[in-house]
Amino acid sequence: MKLLTVSVLVCSMMALAGAAALQEAEKDNETEAIIQEEEHRVDKRSTSCPSHWTEYNGRCFLYIPRTLTWAQAEKNCQSKGANLASIHGTREYNQIKRIISDRTHGSPETWIGGSDSHGEGVWFWSDGTPFAYSYWCRGEPNTQHCLQMNYGGDNCWDDLWCDARRPSVCAKKI
Repeated sequence: MKLLTVSVLVCSMMALAGAAALQEAEKDNETEAIIQEEEHRVDKRSTSCPSHWTEYNGRCFLYIPRTLTWAQAEKNCQSKGANLASIHGTREYNQIKRIISDRTHGSPETWIGGSDSHGEGVWFWSDGTPFAYSYWCRGEPNTQHCLQMNYGGDNCWDDLWCDARRPSVCAKKI
């Protein structure tokens, strides 16, 4: 009888110890899940774009459908902590065209951040990055001073008088 009582006692202690260990493991898993969720939130916050902006290659882009002059469009982008978009390669240009197309289901002529208003033929980006890539239409640029994209059948670049009104694309670093 003593042996039976001892056996029951040992089994009970083992069951309780196992239950306690299981409970501790569940707490650890819950804590780990909370930590991972918090880390994900922090990571997401530090690398994602604001609502309605599109992330591409370390920058956030936003299509602005409201038609403004080039200077008004640049000022509007600055009010959002951005500049009119600079473009540094074909893939980036195609991504910006895709952003516009997704919003408009078309390819409207749209302001981007290029200008030669400080010197004829000396093009710069309003965000200060080097003007090393271009996709000018045949015969462009000429004597106007502000840069629009999606011009003509080739959706290439055209310089235009800065007081024309166009939608625009803003860009900012993440």
